[in-house]
Amino acid sequence: MKEFSHFFYNYFIKLGMSDLGAKYLNMAVLVLATLLIIFITDLIIRRILLNLFTKFSEKTKTHFDDYVVKNKVPRNVAHIIPLLIALEFVPFAFVDFPYFENVVEKGLQVFSILLTIWVIRSFVKAIRDYLNTKERLKDKPINSYVQVILIIVWSIGLLSAFALVTGIPFFKFITTLGAASAVILLIFRDTIMGFVASLQVSINDMVQIGDWITFEKFGADGDVIEINLATVKVQNFDKTITTIPTYALISDSFKNWRGMENSGGRRIKRAVVIKQSSIKYLNKEQIDALKKIEIISDYINTRSAEIDTFNTKNKVDKSLLINGRNLTNIGLFRKFVETYVERHSAINKEMMIMTRQLAPTTQGVPIEIYAFSKDKRWQNYEYIMADIFDHIIAAVPYFDLEIFELATDLTPSS
Repeated sequence: MKEFSHFFYNYFIKLGMSDLGAKYLNMAVLVLATLLIIFITDLIIRRILLNLFTKFSEKTKTHFDDYVVKNKVPRNVAHIIPLLIALEFVPFAFVDFPYFENVVEKGLQVFSILLTIWVIRSFVKAIRDYLNTKERLKDKPINSYVQVILIIVWSIGLLSAFALVTGIPFFKFITTLGAASAVILLIFRDTIMGFVASLQVSINDMVQIGDWITFEKFGADGDVIEINLATVKVQNFDKTITTIPTYALISDSFKNWRGMENSGGRRIKRAVVIKQSSIKYLNKEQIDALKKIEIISDYINTRSAEIDTFNTKNKVDKSLLINGRNLTNIGLFRKFVETYVERHSAINKEMMIMTRQLAPTTQGVPIEIYAFSKDKRWQNYEYIMADIFDHIIAAVPYFDLEIFELATDLTPSS
């Protein structure tokens, strides 16, 4: 081999070149020949492997091999044999220049570490893409786990490269870095926190891809589209994207609407504020007029009979309405609202239905509806809620009540 490595050297000496010039020119020719062999070998092997993988993926039922080809695993693997050829040919090409031989060999060894990382990275990405197609794993933060694996692989690879270049044994190099662990922890603080957070989010099932979350601190209100090691991406309903640090999911408070979406209905919780000055007792004529409202006519008859019996039994002086027991317009209105909501076809009858009077405020007395619509789709939910309150607001005057409205001064300024 050594004699052949000097073939061009001897030829150049015969041509009358100097010894040093012949050596340099001999090295240049051998390097070019080596590069040509490596290029041709790499091209052939790459095409062979790519064709084999492509044909194999077409015949198999699984889609994993398709992602192997898509993420260029065969292409990266194809570089291994040309790299081995290069390492074999280095002593041959730099036979007269040991220093160059040592530098190029170390460079190729470093490249072999990087090539190993590329092969592992492309294979891990192929696994990630394949797992993301699995229905049972779509809600898992697979990207976070992949990023952790790649960080570990890159860390080991780069540390190995530094140890190789400096000539320090790998384990001794790691031991030396241990002294600087505080600095390393500071540099990778966000990554470590994100990794821990992503594990807690996954284990505790706090957030899944596809969940609707509301995170007021970051202005997020929409669907989770991606969970990474460091960030969670939320597509808001206006189609903007909000990025949230992963560790914020365990350090701050946010609202996940998954429980509502998995339940039998979507909550309606809204109130009509009645003006306090319009609330009053009802006399017989007013009660008779309200009996024409069909959905509460039976209730009015029953309650009126009970009240009359009580007042007669206790000889209550009814010259003043305040004496004894009485029906009020707000009480009948509350019963009307409750009955109307209970009978509404869009309300889930198997979930809580309640109409309640809240504590009086400076604006008036709130009458609140608490119920759940059957349809949880946002657009339909808003329509159902508007339909209910359209009817209720329009019904308020029939009970001689008024809805509170903030007074505005319309008098033009002089």
